[in-house]
Amino acid sequence: MTIIRPNRPAPIGAEAVPDSHGLNLFRADPTLAKLLPLYLPADLLAHLLPHLDRLGALAGGRLADLAATADVNPPELIMRTRRGEDAQSIDYHPAYREMERLAFGEYGLAALSHRAGVLDWDAPMPAAAKYAITYLFVQAEFGLCCPVSMTDSLTRTLRKFGAPELVDRYLPSLTSQDMDSLFQGAMFMTEQGAGSDIANTAVTAAPNEDGSWALTGDKWFCSNADAELAMVLARPEGAPPGIKGVSLFLLPRVLPDGSTNRYRIVRLKEKLGTRSMASGEIKLEGATAWMIGEPGAGMRQMADMVNNSRLSNGVRAAGMMRKAVTEALYIAHRRIAFGTPIVALPLMRRQLAKMLVRAEQARSMVFQTAEALRRSDSSDATAYPLLRILTPLIKFRACRDARMVTGDAMEVRGGCGYIEDFPDARLVRDAHLGSIWEGTSNIVALDVLRAASREGSLEALEAHLAALRAATPEPLPDLVAATTRAFTLARHAGGDGGPVLARQAGTALYNIASATAMAWEAAAMNLPERRDLAAMVLTHRVLPRDPLAGEAETIPDTLLRDPGD
Repeated sequence: MTIIRPNRPAPIGAEAVPDSHGLNLFRADPTLAKLLPLYLPADLLAHLLPHLDRLGALAGGRLADLAATADVNPPELIMRTRRGEDAQSIDYHPAYREMERLAFGEYGLAALSHRAGVLDWDAPMPAAAKYAITYLFVQAEFGLCCPVSMTDSLTRTLRKFGAPELVDRYLPSLTSQDMDSLFQGAMFMTEQGAGSDIANTAVTAAPNEDGSWALTGDKWFCSNADAELAMVLARPEGAPPGIKGVSLFLLPRVLPDGSTNRYRIVRLKEKLGTRSMASGEIKLEGATAWMIGEPGAGMRQMADMVNNSRLSNGVRAAGMMRKAVTEALYIAHRRIAFGTPIVALPLMRRQLAKMLVRAEQARSMVFQTAEALRRSDSSDATAYPLLRILTPLIKFRACRDARMVTGDAMEVRGGCGYIEDFPDARLVRDAHLGSIWEGTSNIVALDVLRAASREGSLEALEAHLAALRAATPEPLPDLVAATTRAFTLARHAGGDGGPVLARQAGTALYNIASATAMAWEAAAMNLPERRDLAAMVLTHRVLPRDPLAGEAETIPDTLLRDPGD
């Protein structure tokens, strides 16, 4: 089934059902272009702007069509060749293959952090560049962004912990933009008895004479199931029980001698969302793999890959929220009810503004975390503790907010939003995944407390926010007092209060951090509307309010601009 849509949005009033298809999503979101100078060097930004503009057009048109088509034509597991040979493969729709070419090939999203030459830039790009591109791409397609992220993250982990011969063997293929030579990455962690509790890993590893290992057992949920390389957690024979007995291994689909490795895809998963991308169950039958790093350090080393993927989840949640807000604003300016565009109705204005607040919080947290990652990778020792807490904060809160924002956007479109002809339903389905992948909300909220108590991250975040406030003329009223209370709560949750307060503390830190960052951005780039949004974060998500007070709130027109203008 192929979905065909009009080439461009119709003029206001020309359609009974507004349709934003054909909108350039970069131009429809001028705030993105205004914020990028804060986070990217001027020469790199100037180089990227034409590429971002082109991607904005693709995401609002051709790429959106490909994504919609791939969503209704999911991958299919082929168990045998037509001659009866036992040779597994996964068949993807041509629309998915074309999206792969755009993401891995043309835009080099899995390569641009690791080598020069992507998009004709003469050096590896910082995280903010990668995430700006991803932010636009995911507004059209979420599913493929998982293989992209895992390939990028696997490459990062392999370079940090892998033996030199493994890096030399596989790095060129992992960072290739040639689709014929590209190796994609995956991580096979989840088992039926070991989801978030990695200590229960039951897959075993036995040593081979050549220094490799033979992996045996079942992995229950493996996305990008036919990836050329996967990072796998397994327990070597004789290793102690618990987390200290788990090691990390690199598993190739095809061995260096050209033979197929000894593992099978048992079946593909029927999923609520990300239907375009293949997730499956894997049975390891003495599969050859190589240990990465030290024995027993598997979770610590896999954590690097997981944290990178968690940040990518936050980026994707932010992008999906932006797409949902763009759709909602476009519709609200064109849908007529009771004789007026619904953007003029007070309740709708309040709903749109609250959606926008969540989306803009996530955007600021994306770039703040990307900058911390850049500094950490540049050997700035003070940046790692900050990165260590910002990453679970954005994964925890932005992914949950995306579920709310995409659902509210569906309401703005009304009954048409519930059908699959428009992107709203798929956004809702895909948004739910972020709160599950790479750790559920409870697990990630607890990780915030772990970072705060063990790695000096709470003090690093406190210092960072103080520096942002110092660089912000006229700080937001009540921000300092609210910040003090948020950090007091976090310390209490990490001490006598206990883990039952982890979600409450994580939410408080996220809201305070995002409001502080948004106020700083507003001052740095002279964006008064952004200061208004930062104040709304405090009003609606931090400060106490009397639900029976009946206070009215005026929503400025400047916050609810028509993205089609």
